[in-house]
Amino acid sequence: MNQESCVPRTAIVVGGGIVGVCCALWLQRDGLAVTLIDPAAPGDSTAKWSCGQMAVSEVVPLSKPGILKKIPGWLLDQQGPLALRPSALPGILPWFLRFLACARPTRIQAIAAELATLTREVYHDYAVLLEACPDKRLLGERPILEVFDTPQGLAQERHHFELRERLGFQVEELDAAAIADLEPSLAGRFKHGLLFPDWRAVSDTEGFIAALTASFEQAGGRRIRERVARLDEHQGQATGVTLADGRRLPAERVVIAAGNGSRAFFGQLGLSIPLAGIAGYQVVLPEPEVEIHHSTIYADGGFCFAPMTRGLQIGGTIEFAGEGAKPNFARADIILEKARRVLPQLRTTDFEYGVGYRPFLPDTKPIIDRSQRLPNVLLAFGHGQLGLTLGATTGRLIADLASGRATSLDLHPFRASRF
Repeated sequence: MNQESCVPRTAIVVGGGIVGVCCALWLQRDGLAVTLIDPAAPGDSTAKWSCGQMAVSEVVPLSKPGILKKIPGWLLDQQGPLALRPSALPGILPWFLRFLACARPTRIQAIAAELATLTREVYHDYAVLLEACPDKRLLGERPILEVFDTPQGLAQERHHFELRERLGFQVEELDAAAIADLEPSLAGRFKHGLLFPDWRAVSDTEGFIAALTASFEQAGGRRIRERVARLDEHQGQATGVTLADGRRLPAERVVIAAGNGSRAFFGQLGLSIPLAGIAGYQVVLPEPEVEIHHSTIYADGGFCFAPMTRGLQIGGTIEFAGEGAKPNFARADIILEKARRVLPQLRTTDFEYGVGYRPFLPDTKPIIDRSQRLPNVLLAFGHGQLGLTLGATTGRLIADLASGRATSLDLHPFRASRF
């Protein structure tokens, strides 16, 4: 064996959130020397401000039937589960037109089937990565609940959970007694619900990402807190990146996994992709004085109770705010007030607000692909509300692309050129 063959191959992953760190870990498992670059601290990412669910059957796209009729209501009712700032409408209109094109029943069924090919692999792919983490409780064992105010609310979802069942996922209907048995604090409040036996929740969204990052670094990976200014290239290949501080880092492979920040590289890569950052607001109650055992979605309220090690996290409301808009934490106030109505005994004197901007594409599917202009640049972004769920599977598929191996799944539905 000559000396050159002993030199490890190199890769840079741009973006240190859940998708980025999972890509870095899978590349590292392939023997690459990997550098992970992100300006934020480990765990301080969009997925931190999520409900922490492994939503393996959440494959029905956001563009559900009847969505067109709801848009005027979103404009008028800024307190609903979905809101659209009037000032954002002109800028987001092209995105919305593509979004509405995905609302046809045939498109919904096709998108759900395509997303299901990714979500079926979630637990196996995470098990490989979590094996190296000392804390074996990062991913919980309890299923997820969804509760409804009325039987009509449950009936409206029946078509969607029947689609999930056809795709091989589990759904069970719950009555008042079953809900009370699973969640005593909700006894008498809800009579209609669903149980998702194949969903799980992480114990701490920030800690989950931080633990995977620590595992990456302990195995020899390097993480740099800085912004990437541009990709370096020569003769149709990326040669590395230039950081905002002027440093140049060489690499044989570059992965763009920076969520909404991936847009910074679209011009250089010749991409025209309608990626929109949609705000999701969260409230954390460190000492809620109410015990919630399962991550529980309140469908009619448009939010979720997510028990975590740092407290009870309540959130999930969605806002189309527009490019560069400042957070509207009045949305978090709305969540907190709705939560008090469900659980009047909640202790809300201490709380923390947060917002995460989910990187959404109009068809709700991520991009997992290779750049056509610079073939050694790989693309992994646009996961919407499924970033945490699909992080490990995306990382494995990116490692396959980087190595030249045939991927176990058909990635044609997730190509960048589909737009």
